[in-house]
Amino acid sequence: MTVSTPGIHHVTCIAGDPQRNIDFWVETLGLRLVKRSVNQDDPGTYHFFFADAEGTPGTSMTFFPWEGMRQGKVGSGQVARTAFRVPEGSLDYWEDRFDEYGVDYEDRVERFGETVLPFSDPDGLPVELVAVELPEDEPTVPWTEFVPEEYAIRGFHSVTLWLADAQRTEELLGEMGLEEVGTEEAEGDTPGDERTRFAASGPVGTYIDVLPTIQGGRQGHGVVHHVAFQTPTDEEQMAMRDVIQSDGLRPTQQIDRHWFRSVYVREHGGVLFELATSGPGYTSDEPLGELGERLVLPGEFENRREEIEAQLTEITVPRSESAEADD
Repeated sequence: MTVSTPGIHHVTCIAGDPQRNIDFWVETLGLRLVKRSVNQDDPGTYHFFFADAEGTPGTSMTFFPWEGMRQGKVGSGQVARTAFRVPEGSLDYWEDRFDEYGVDYEDRVERFGETVLPFSDPDGLPVELVAVELPEDEPTVPWTEFVPEEYAIRGFHSVTLWLADAQRTEELLGEMGLEEVGTEEAEGDTPGDERTRFAASGPVGTYIDVLPTIQGGRQGHGVVHHVAFQTPTDEEQMAMRDVIQSDGLRPTQQIDRHWFRSVYVREHGGVLFELATSGPGYTSDEPLGELGERLVLPGEFENRREEIEAQLTEITVPRSESAEADD
């Protein structure tokens, strides 16, 4: 089997206050809360999934809001930036929206011929919007409760890995089927260094950028926990796992995450990679029209619902005025 990934499946991050996290990602950025659950390794903590209208693979930004954790710091061995696609010509709208909502954003930059708008979420997580021309067969489905379709976020564009020694990671990305497509001088955080871009085979979450840095980091609020790559079927996932293992790494066995099946590995530079299948998907336990409306407790956790709910902070999902009028 030829091994390659269509691109990024999801990115999981660490947040602080859960209500603030939901308010920002749903109302300010206009993503849909497609799953409200708990961290399956720490069920006293929420796990929120924000995505397009249908939870399409390649659109899910997920968060563990660990309220008691310290502020993190982005550094070597981490996903330093997460970028989303937005339609060409929409960045003026987003700057106006950020002004309205008090979002901290920076001047636009040009990168590989595309315009990038960097900003931060309320926990200080570095995020970017990249203006792109959407293909005619665009696979994402915009959610339009807060942001009109012509401006809405359309899944991942890329992630940027900060690495002290990038060579072995770059070789691994090649073995995973990503193609090196260009280099250019980096702007911003590490001026003078060279950014190398790798491309996957799919239209969403296509790019992985690699940037050398020895800047130290730490886990905490405002930091990415891991990046997951699409391995749509079990067979493709096992083939990719074999490739990773043959590179001298130690991937886990497959773990059932209820909405997808996962394999995890700490790659050579220290970034936590996940391989995730496409199914069963977010509609496997909730109708499409009701995604995110209730707390879903997978598997054996349902038997502990009363105990788990007692540990969780009460939250409210934002609703637009038009949605409330329809109720």
